[in-house]
Amino acid sequence: MRLGEILIQQQSCKPEDVAQALETQADRETRLGDIMLLMKRINEEQLANALAFQLGLDYLKEIPRDTDFSLVQGIPINYAKQYKFVPIKRHNGSIVVATSEPLELFALDDLQLLFGGRLDIKVASQQRVLNAINHIYSEAGRDSANLDDERLQSGGSEEDATIDLMEVTDDDAPIIQFVNNVLFRAVKERASDIHIEPMEKDLVVRFRIDGVLYEIARPPKAAQASISSRVKIMGNLNIAEKRLPQDGRIRLKVAGKDIDIRLSTLPTSHGERIVMRLLDRSDVLLDLKQLGFLAHQYAIFEKLIHQTHGILLVTGPTGSGKTTTLYSALSKINRPDVNIITIEDPVEYQLPGVGQIPVNAKIGMTFASGLRSILRQDPDIIMIGEIRDVETAEIAIQSSLTGHLVFSTVHTNDAPSTVTRLIDMGVEPYLVASSVIGILAQRLVRLVCQHCREPYEPNDEELGNIGLDRREVTGPFYRAVGCPHCLNLGYSGRKGIYELLVVEEEMQTLIQRNAPLTEMRRAALTRGMHTLRMDGVEKIKQGWTTTEEVIRVTQDQILTD
Repeated sequence: MRLGEILIQQQSCKPEDVAQALETQADRETRLGDIMLLMKRINEEQLANALAFQLGLDYLKEIPRDTDFSLVQGIPINYAKQYKFVPIKRHNGSIVVATSEPLELFALDDLQLLFGGRLDIKVASQQRVLNAINHIYSEAGRDSANLDDERLQSGGSEEDATIDLMEVTDDDAPIIQFVNNVLFRAVKERASDIHIEPMEKDLVVRFRIDGVLYEIARPPKAAQASISSRVKIMGNLNIAEKRLPQDGRIRLKVAGKDIDIRLSTLPTSHGERIVMRLLDRSDVLLDLKQLGFLAHQYAIFEKLIHQTHGILLVTGPTGSGKTTTLYSALSKINRPDVNIITIEDPVEYQLPGVGQIPVNAKIGMTFASGLRSILRQDPDIIMIGEIRDVETAEIAIQSSLTGHLVFSTVHTNDAPSTVTRLIDMGVEPYLVASSVIGILAQRLVRLVCQHCREPYEPNDEELGNIGLDRREVTGPFYRAVGCPHCLNLGYSGRKGIYELLVVEEEMQTLIQRNAPLTEMRRAALTRGMHTLRMDGVEKIKQGWTTTEEVIRVTQDQILTD
C-alpha cells in the first residue's frame, strides 16, 4: 500500500488532505510524509506508525531507557543525528536499531557493516529518536569520562604524543574520545568552566557548576601531553610552545547546542594548566524579570535603564553575572529607533540589532580608543565591557554628560565602594556625582533544588549569622539534600542577589565632597538601599536558597559589617 492510503486507512488524515499533499509533491522533490507534517495534517507519531506498517517493521511508541551504551562507541553523534538512528541493544544475534528514517538505506548499510551482523530495524518518531540519541550519548560519555592506564601507555613520550595526535591515528582515539566526552559531559551538566590541572603524579579534571568546582576525573600522568596537545589543536594554538601562556577559541556543536569555548593555557611546574570557559551561544538571553530582582528593585532598575543619559554601573567579582545583567538590560531597551553600540573583551553573546566591537590590544583597539570611535557613530546607548583606567572612565563620563546612556562594569565589592574606586582612579568627584545615575552590585547564589530541598527550623546562631531576628522568620528555611535532578549536588541553577544604589541629590552632595565610604553607605541604607546580604536573606525567606549559600557569597560583607 502507498503511504497516503495507509494514513487514510489508519484515520490519521482525510482523503482530501492526501490529495492536496500529492499536488504539492508534484512541484517538489519532497516525500509525502514530510509534506503532510509541514501541512500539520499528521504528527510525527502517526507518520512513524504508517511507515512501520508500510515496510512491515515494528513501531516503537517508546524507546526503552535500558540500552547498551557501548553500541554507540565509534559512531559520531552528528552522523547519528543526521540519519536519525540509534542502536539500542543486542537481541538474538541482531543489533536493535531505532530510526525515524527507515528508507535511509545507505546509512543503515554502513551501520550493518560496522557491527558485522544483522540489524533489527524499529521505527519511532523523529523526536523520540533524537531524545534517545542525546540520552544514550550522554550516558556513554559519562561511562568513558575516566581513562585507564593501559589504553594510554601507547602515548609514548611528550614529543611522540604530539605528532601522533596531529596524524590522528588509531592510537590517539582514546585521547580524542576522552576530550570529546569531557566537553559533552560539561555541557550536559551545565558547567561554566573546565579545569585540566597537572599534578605531580596525575591530572585532575574539574568542572565549575553554579560557581563551585567539582572533581570529575583523574586521568593518568601518561595522558597529560596528549590531552594538552589535543585541546590546543582544537583551539588553533601552537602545540610546540609550552613555556608561554596562550589564549584561543573553540567553536563546537554539542548535543544540538552551539558552544563557544574560551581557551587559556598556563605553564606550571608540572606542565600546562588548561582552563576552558563555556558559553552557550544558542541560549536565549534571560529576560530582566528572570534574573532574581525583587519587585521594588526591578521597578527602580527598569526606570534607570530607560534614562536618556548618565552612567549605570554594574559591579561585582569575576563570574558574578554582570555581563548577563547588562545584556538583559540592553535587550529590554533594544528598539529599531535606538542606536546601541558595545565594546567588549571579548564579545560573549550576539545581540541582534546591536553593533558589537571586540577589544584587540595587539592592534591598539583598547576600550578608550574604541570608545572615541564609537562616539562618531551617533550612538544613543553605549556599553563598555569594563572601566579599567582613568582614560576610559573620563571618556565614559564625558559621553554621559553629552546625552548618551552608558552601561559598564567595575570590579568592586559593593555599590558604595564603586564611587571610591572611580575617585581613586583619578576621576574628579564632581564628575562622578554629575554623571553616575545608579550602581548595581551583585552576586550569584545557587538555587536549592526544588525536588529534594528539605524544610527545617533554623536555630538562633544560624539566624544571628545572617543578621535576622526570630520574629522576622515567617516560614520554613530549606537545606540542600541532593537527588538525580540536581546531580546530587542539592542545588540547581543560580539567580542574582542585588544591592542597588540610586545616585540622588543627597548622594551627589556626599560624592562631591568625597565623603567617607561609611557615611555614603549609611546614607544609602537610610534611603532604602538593601545590602547584598539583606537581599540574600529575602531569597532565603522565599525558599530560593540556603543560609550557607548566602553566607558563602556575601562573606566580605559579613566580615565588614
